[in-house]
Amino acid sequence: MNPISYNFSFIHGKWPHNRVRFWVESRLRIIDEKNNLIEDYYQCAACKSEDTFAKSNLFYTDNYDFTPVFGPKKGIIFRRKAYVNDNYKSCPDVSEMWMGQEYALKELDKAVLLNTAEDICKYTHKNIPLVGQTEIWNEESGIRAILEYPIKTMNINDEHAWYQADTGPVLFPDFNKEYSSFVDCISLAYVAFNVPSFADFVVEQPTKVSKNTACQYEIMHYSNPISLPSKNTVFAGY
Repeated sequence: MNPISYNFSFIHGKWPHNRVRFWVESRLRIIDEKNNLIEDYYQCAACKSEDTFAKSNLFYTDNYDFTPVFGPKKGIIFRRKAYVNDNYKSCPDVSEMWMGQEYALKELDKAVLLNTAEDICKYTHKNIPLVGQTEIWNEESGIRAILEYPIKTMNINDEHAWYQADTGPVLFPDFNKEYSSFVDCISLAYVAFNVPSFADFVVEQPTKVSKNTACQYEIMHYSNPISLPSKNTVFAGY
């Protein structure tokens, strides 16, 4: 999978009343080898709920984060309020999301595969954009996925040539869930890794506000870290 240049990749809506342009922030490729199926999903940058083109009071009073995801047939809209809301995740047909989409995706020019920790440290200091790919899989189902994202934060220890990527949100598929469509297993998460062979994730989910067991109030929050075997790859390029 050739990496995207996340500086120059966008998705446009076709609805003439609002030909919205979204900035692409991550890509998820799900590969079902048993059924010879590949599906790509694109997560776009979050915005806030708004009364578009209103003359005043542009933001809704009961405001929420709005994150769209576009797939081949189904999409996802995450609506995150200050509390756990019933319509946090919906999965409409993509044809119903701004009357369809036009994809303006640009691959990295002269992408450089960084094979060693020393290379990753070197290119981090060159101030060249970095793109990560994390491949995870489920041996029982034979389904695997490639998560791709711009690396927004890269930690470097020059003395030992150590690195640690920490970035998000990205699209995360939970292959342990039962689902009729791939959109049903997709959540938002943050990813971190410092070696090629495993990655850690914190997934957005209902999370208690207080550690007090008597507290029942929950919000949507990135919590309960998990660690998975993975294949992590880093590219540099524009």
